[in-house]
Amino acid sequence: MTLFSIARKNIKKNLTNYFLYIGSMIFSIVIYFTFVSLKYDQTIQQTTDSSTKISSAFNGASVVLMIFVAVFIWYSNSFFTKRRKKEVGLYSLLGVRKKQIGRMLFYENFIIGIIALLIGIILGSILSKVFETILMKVMGYDVIGNFVISPQAIVNTVIVFTVITVITSIHGYRLIYRFKLIELFKAEQEGEIEPKTSVIIAILSVLLVGVGYWLALQNILESEVWRKMGMVTPLVIIFTVILGTYLLFSTLTVYLLKLLRKNKHHFWNGINIVSTSQLLYRIKGNARTLTIIAVLSATTLTAVGTAYSIYYNNRMNAEISNPNSMMFMAKEKNASVQIKERISKDKDHEIVYHETVPALLVNADITSLHSKISADKVEYTIIDNKTYNQLAKWQKRDESLSLMGNEAVALDAGYFEGLSPKYVGSTISLNVNDRSKNITFTDMKKFNVLNLGTAGITVVVSDEFFSNLASETNLVNMEVYELTNEDNAKTLSKEIQSMLPEEARLSSFYFDYAQGMESSGLLIFMGGFLGLVFLAATGSIIYFKQLTEATVDKERYEILHKIGVNKKEVKKSIAKQIFFIFAMPLLAGIAHSIVALIALSKLMQTNLVIPVFICIGVYACMYIAYYFLTVRNYYKIVMK
Repeated sequence: MTLFSIARKNIKKNLTNYFLYIGSMIFSIVIYFTFVSLKYDQTIQQTTDSSTKISSAFNGASVVLMIFVAVFIWYSNSFFTKRRKKEVGLYSLLGVRKKQIGRMLFYENFIIGIIALLIGIILGSILSKVFETILMKVMGYDVIGNFVISPQAIVNTVIVFTVITVITSIHGYRLIYRFKLIELFKAEQEGEIEPKTSVIIAILSVLLVGVGYWLALQNILESEVWRKMGMVTPLVIIFTVILGTYLLFSTLTVYLLKLLRKNKHHFWNGINIVSTSQLLYRIKGNARTLTIIAVLSATTLTAVGTAYSIYYNNRMNAEISNPNSMMFMAKEKNASVQIKERISKDKDHEIVYHETVPALLVNADITSLHSKISADKVEYTIIDNKTYNQLAKWQKRDESLSLMGNEAVALDAGYFEGLSPKYVGSTISLNVNDRSKNITFTDMKKFNVLNLGTAGITVVVSDEFFSNLASETNLVNMEVYELTNEDNAKTLSKEIQSMLPEEARLSSFYFDYAQGMESSGLLIFMGGFLGLVFLAATGSIIYFKQLTEATVDKERYEILHKIGVNKKEVKKSIAKQIFFIFAMPLLAGIAHSIVALIALSKLMQTNLVIPVFICIGVYACMYIAYYFLTVRNYYKIVMK
């Protein structure tokens, strides 16, 4: 019998143990193959307006995925090799040389890698059309392409995963030379030393995480700490949170478990003595793994939560920038008439309202506003009180103004707290025909009644003041349209764009909405699938770790069963023990991601609550599924 055939039989015999590992690898290969296929997809290149950006995005995502999968396979391979120490020791005792044992394990890992690669490419080829449809849908395109298998994607995937498989197989081969024969047979009998704990380090772990959270939640624009430390601050946040998390798992949990052990009522209840003791003795050894999983969970939730938030709020952002479906400056009357006729004839869109807005484009000296993002001079679009009230009524805003004299109100839809000008109470000078006219801001609205792309920041003045300004400078008529079915106005918007000169400054709800759908849809697609791969890998790592410990614990549970402990109590003890291991990194990861997302919501000045909790809920449900799978298989191993 050859080493290759032994390796093949070993895989067949241990297929149950290898199943999740192979499944995770296959899933990773399917996603990688999909990303590479979409990079070369002709339908995407012909349909989207930013195919180059999409190709670059998939390139970057593929590299991240490749590195992560390589680390995951390396880590998992080390688990499996160490778990089989006794088997390797038996081979050595029978006279099989380490070189041959190493070759056998090399063959095993390589066979698993090739099987996963073949199944992954076949499934990826079958599902690539489904993934392409999902991508086009979330990007806002209703396009169905032809089923095409990309040869470049197959070659790319085969090369990448063959290299990863070879490297990890060599790594497994080299591990054999690190084991001594006595270590191989006595591995399961090695005594576990009770970890020492330090109250000072336990407190330090909480302080480090607290400092990281405090820095993350500071207002970047106003915080003295951020101002002094600059871009070093994010690195400090990452370092303190990761180190604090590791110390929390390795020290604080040990301290809390020892306190729990002192609680006699709990400790001597049922077989809590077993689960509590096993957790206490092993928690320090699991600290590094749990820290990695907590950090990966936090990264995944933050990335996916941010991507989904952008996608979720896309329509709202487009409406903020474009309160009207379409708007442009009308310098030629004939062009305005032609456009109105074209819109009136369109069967897919009805005119809800149409206004010709008289406006003034006036340069203003805003030195007194102390703006951090604007120059000293800007161009404002000036409209009168009456026009504002009419548009606000059309747009169903419960807002009306009654301005007198030189009173003014700023309409700044892109207002950014801490950076934008401080309008209220300030006086600025409007430059009209080399003369200055002062206005004083009595209020500021974080919305506009005119489209941002055409009008920019709008200033509302009293009707009397507007008449005086209009007598000294030229009026500009702005055509404002509100249409039904505005998010499907691609054809109409493009036709009107072709009818107008560039200086008309056409702004369209559809253009901003479609652009947002394309970019945020791409983000949510990549973030979602990469997040699933990360979840599969992190869940698998805990699964492998716990099953390795189950093999060691088998004899202990056999003794418990012989002295009268029933199966229900054993399963309950296992469930408690594994719940602790699963819950800690999940809760830490959720806490880290919530803080990160709160900081991002302040920076982006948007509400992320609903999309973030949706992402956390989905992630937690999938994570819980891994928990139940681990409990089930752990129980089967110890009770077999």
